[in-house]
Amino acid sequence: MLSYKFDWSIILTGQYHDWLVSGLKVTLQLSVAGIILSFLLGLVVAVMRMSHLKVFRWSACVFLEFTRNTPLLVQIFFWYFGSYKLLPTVVNEWLNSTSFEFAAGLIALTIYTSAFIAEDIRSGVLSIPKEQMEAAQSSGFSYLRAMQFIILPQAVRITVPPLVNQFLNLAKNSSLAMTIGVMELTYQARQVESYTFKGFEAFTAATLVYLAISIIITFLVDQYNERVLKLHKAA
Repeated sequence: MLSYKFDWSIILTGQYHDWLVSGLKVTLQLSVAGIILSFLLGLVVAVMRMSHLKVFRWSACVFLEFTRNTPLLVQIFFWYFGSYKLLPTVVNEWLNSTSFEFAAGLIALTIYTSAFIAEDIRSGVLSIPKEQMEAAQSSGFSYLRAMQFIILPQAVRITVPPLVNQFLNLAKNSSLAMTIGVMELTYQARQVESYTFKGFEAFTAATLVYLAISIIITFLVDQYNERVLKLHKAA
């Protein structure tokens, strides 16, 4: 280690730099798509979990227990190797025509993260006084419309901090997609190390990029919270 010669130029210019940039693009695509889809799916699951219909409530419970109590890496392999059995032939053909590995990773990340988001949102909903739902329904709102226009908007604002943590976890967990061949940032850093034996430089760059992504997400959410707080004060 003492005789190790650091060479940062391999990640700043040339082919290996391009590999890392390409991996970053895939990581961002995976993270952004996963954040959007997991939030939407989490909303649906949270509403089902609180539904008065047993079939919805129990379906949501089974989904949550299965997803939250199995490792993400196992779920990634589950969707990668099991999609042919679980998804319709038309869907599998479409996935193979695009990027099957990327799609399998995205499905696993979305489903895994949505389970935690659903519970965060449900906790936010339960913190809203029951009288608001009763008042909405007495005013002519159905259960779903009351949830859509009155309860959920408040619950989401309350659960912003835990939601941010879930989004950050998703961005970092996207690195596990390398195990099924998704050429994201960690995969490309590993490739650089394999070709150059400069693992310290390659993974230092990857570490700093993940750190930057986390800081940017946190900064954007803080700006959003400050803006919402100003609007409330102005009102």
